[in-house]
Amino acid sequence: MNNGLNAQSDPTVQPVPASVVEAVDAADTTLSNPKWAVVALGANLGNRLDTLQGAIDALGDTPGLRVKAVSPVYETEPWGVEPGSQPSYLNAVIALKTTLPPSSLLERAHAIEEAFDRVREERWGPRTIDVDIVTYADVVSDDPVLTLPHPRAHLRSFVLAPWHDIAPEAQLPGRGPVAELLATIGLAGVTARTDLELRLPE
Repeated sequence: MNNGLNAQSDPTVQPVPASVVEAVDAADTTLSNPKWAVVALGANLGNRLDTLQGAIDALGDTPGLRVKAVSPVYETEPWGVEPGSQPSYLNAVIALKTTLPPSSLLERAHAIEEAFDRVREERWGPRTIDVDIVTYADVVSDDPVLTLPHPRAHLRSFVLAPWHDIAPEAQLPGRGPVAELLATIGLAGVTARTDLELRLPE
């Protein structure tokens, strides 16, 4: 089976320099002109780790999408509510490549939330899973349906810390380097859970 590794044997394909071949992950050969996106995950109800992994696997099963990096797990005090009023969150960030437009990626994120019985009854309410698009390429948009980048990402250490772990040089469009943003707000209320691990989809 031709899985892309021997694509140069196809006479319709022009040879490319070896350095370029080595720089391209073979798994991406099925994607035409993919865009990088960053997605934040959070869960504070049920089996939080299994739910996060399930969301990652569901994203990985999405046509036109490849999960490329999965961050370490962080435990976080709930955002925007009284301390102790909700269970703590497990949070992670993934980087992916996709040919889906932002609107379709958002639809997929919402479908995954619904599959895990996400309930949207109150703002900042507890949830089985939260799937938030943080960035999509360098797109900057104030569309109320999908604001890019995420309008509060620069204020959330539970997004910035795991993102920095998988992409230390990352930039948040319109805000600057993730490392600098994280240094500004610090890690109060966020704890690395080195005893827990998420994996790339199989």
